[in-house]
Amino acid sequence: MTRTATRKIGSAEVTILTDGAIAFPPDYFPGTEGDRIDALLEQAGTDRIDTNFNAVLIRNGGKVILADAGPRELFGPDAGGLPEALNEAGTRPEDIEILFATHLHPDHIAGMITPDGAAVFPNAELFVTKGEYDFWSNESTTQGAGEPVSEWGQLARAVLAAYADRLRIIPDGGEIAPGMTALALPGHTPGHSGWRLDSDGAQLLHVGDIVHAPALQVPDPEIAIVFDIDPDTARRTRKRLLDELASDGALFTGGHFLRPAFHAIERAGNGYRLLRP
Repeated sequence: MTRTATRKIGSAEVTILTDGAIAFPPDYFPGTEGDRIDALLEQAGTDRIDTNFNAVLIRNGGKVILADAGPRELFGPDAGGLPEALNEAGTRPEDIEILFATHLHPDHIAGMITPDGAAVFPNAELFVTKGEYDFWSNESTTQGAGEPVSEWGQLARAVLAAYADRLRIIPDGGEIAPGMTALALPGHTPGHSGWRLDSDGAQLLHVGDIVHAPALQVPDPEIAIVFDIDPDTARRTRKRLLDELASDGALFTGGHFLRPAFHAIERAGNGYRLLRP
């Protein structure tokens, strides 16, 4: 099974790296009736709420960039495939020069460190938005948010510590690398971001975690997931961005879309439908 899908964006080479996959239980979507979930799954031709864990490798302007790094072994036996995916892409951990975390949830950052807390990418600078850093670096803030955020905060601080001498805090919309900027997407976490890549007139957007379960949240963007710290804001962000993508016809990807994970989108009734351009 291949773990990679590559596409040229202008002169940049972008490779989606599939770390692994799981199926969510229905109770991860509070406020959504089981009958509604069943109907959407039937419409999608499946009986599982599937999600992927994606990282993205970008080669652009002489830089080697990795956005997110998967959950390592923390999310079960079907996760932790990032090393295999990087090897398939012909890339070694020491080749990575820039590491960007869309946010500091475990399924995006655990793969940045070993189980004993050492940095996996020895030559990489770690870029994190200020909103994420301020929230997750503060132990009293994450403890006050209860479980599982308290436990996740310990992992986030371990990652920040592993890259402390190479940590770069950027503002909303800040530059990650030449031609690549952060894209503020509030709601999921305090500093949750995607990113925008521009290369020779071509563009790719990464929409972060505005969608966790494509079979549910694309046709019905009102559906929230339990992992959103501010579900109302996350819902508004999802609806706004999906509508903009449908209007613009832009190419995009994200943290949890299914392979090959390069998409455009169109309106379909009160929701949307993914296209594979």
